[in-house]
Amino acid sequence: MALQITDATLDEVLKTDKLVVIDFWAEWCGPCKMVSPVIDQLADEYQDGVVIGKVDVDNNDEATSKYGIRNIPTILFIKNGEVVDKLVGASTKNVFVEKIEKLK
Repeated sequence: MALQITDATLDEVLKTDKLVVIDFWAEWCGPCKMVSPVIDQLADEYQDGVVIGKVDVDNNDEATSKYGIRNIPTILFIKNGEVVDKLVGASTKNVFVEKIEKLK
């Protein structure tokens, strides 16, 4: 399962030297529901080398504003506190795996 990230825990999550993958989503978002199980699978598969989590945009205004999230799902790839890549919209698992392998 992906880590549930909130405004209160975001800074702590970003302190790692590992690649951080964050899915910005909402309960009412159809494409988010398609991406969610893929994010959970990836969190299990990469649990030792990559931090993978989710931010509910409806309940975490600070995190959403910090990264200027306007469309969901938006998946950010963050390394050393900096956004190094981004996906907007639903994507296949293969797309996520490619990006993670390239960036980790």
